[in-house]
Amino acid sequence: MRPSGRAPDALRRIVIEPDAVRHAEGSCMIRMGDTHVLCTASIEETVPSFLRKTGLGWVTAEYGMLPRATTTRNRREAATGKQSGRTVEIQRLIGRSLRAAVDRVALGERQITVDCDVIQADGGTRCAAITGGWVALRLAVNRLMKAGDVKTDPLTDHVAAVSAGIYGGQPVLDLDYAEDSAAGTDANFVMTGRMGLIEVQGSAEGATFTRAELGALMDLAEAGIGALVRAQEEAVA
Repeated sequence: MRPSGRAPDALRRIVIEPDAVRHAEGSCMIRMGDTHVLCTASIEETVPSFLRKTGLGWVTAEYGMLPRATTTRNRREAATGKQSGRTVEIQRLIGRSLRAAVDRVALGERQITVDCDVIQADGGTRCAAITGGWVALRLAVNRLMKAGDVKTDPLTDHVAAVSAGIYGGQPVLDLDYAEDSAAGTDANFVMTGRMGLIEVQGSAEGATFTRAELGALMDLAEAGIGALVRAQEEAVA
């Protein structure tokens, strides 16, 4: 029995609220169970120096967790003067995940920055950030297209992410913190709407896992990604 009472192949309740922030070109609040992430997309008519005069656009991301997103207060990273290794790793993951479905020629020489701020954490914050980050990016690109600033849709597909792992000896989908902290195997799957793999992060704790178990996790993840893509479609419709 899972702590939440969910079936092994059940996602947590998904809620994606579009246009959650007034000033951002694209935004949403995504809630996956008790993990809540605010995602915004900001358009800048400039690119990093290494892309100037190339005609190529850029999509990047920043990630942060509010001090009381967890059960105990974490000090703001701005107060320490540096980002943690975890923060840097996650925001790089978000950026490269979103860029996997961006036609940078069609985007033109501009940058879109996707900010993902964790309001409340209960496991799977990076997966929620990627899934919600795509919605914010989609809404920002819609604004560019409506204004006539881009002629061809630069988004080639959906991008979503979900976790799967071995908990209590059983493959399960979308781990919350209680499961994540006790799982024998934990993996994150980032995929497109066409089920193309962008990135797989997986590790075992205390025991190895088999290729058959990895296949079972992949099957769960594909079903979960399908449900997340449908939720994205509803949010941007």
